[in-house]
Amino acid sequence: MIQLPIALQAYSLRRIYEDNPLRALKLIREAGYDGVELYGTHFQTELYPALLREAGLVCAGWHTGIDALEQDFDNTLRRNLAVGNHSIAVPWFNADSAAGWKAFAERLNAAAEKLSRYGIRLGYHNHAHEFQPVDEETPWSIVAENTEGPVFLQLDTGNAAEGGADPLAELEKYPHRARTVHLKPYSKSAGFAPAVGEDDLPWEAMLESCEQRGATEWLIVEYEEEKDPVSAVQRSLSFLRKLRPRD
Repeated sequence: MIQLPIALQAYSLRRIYEDNPLRALKLIREAGYDGVELYGTHFQTELYPALLREAGLVCAGWHTGIDALEQDFDNTLRRNLAVGNHSIAVPWFNADSAAGWKAFAERLNAAAEKLSRYGIRLGYHNHAHEFQPVDEETPWSIVAENTEGPVFLQLDTGNAAEGGADPLAELEKYPHRARTVHLKPYSKSAGFAPAVGEDDLPWEAMLESCEQRGATEWLIVEYEEEKDPVSAVQRSLSFLRKLRPRD
């Protein structure tokens, strides 16, 4: 049985979160999630730990752009230390050449080295375009092969599937670098509309891979669509709990 803790990416409830963060975090906790992955810098640093305490959640990670890490490192570090976070993922990048992606990989290495002094690890989160070849290589493989071990690979299952990749195969390719994994549902016929377990992805096999062969510490659900996200994240967790029952 899957024993890993399950968090929700706050972006799943973005309209609620950005308007009333405490309400969003309480909804996440009431749904039964163990933690939350934050994104952006919508609120003052001091507010984040207070919100998490009141909601009864732990911070499972934070999506942070590479520019913020390079140009606003001190404030970024302060926010993460304030909530006890040990995992930052860069959520987006794009380049039109393999050389551009290799240069980005070096930026990740440099930022990861700085963060490691404070007990924080850095990773990269994919969208669909990382699986479309650039100069005969996929950007995902370029990032993987040109970053050092401390840089983890936060595979987003739905984004990978949308890009034409097999998310299970990608997990198996780099098992010891999947520190956190984004469980995003995807269906060829319905896109990102289904909840986890209502789509086309091989959830049991992917979760078994994370549990048995990977170095995964957190499973993080992310729901992309804006229509009825509260119900979708509840149904997603209900499905996952059948695979990982509570003690």
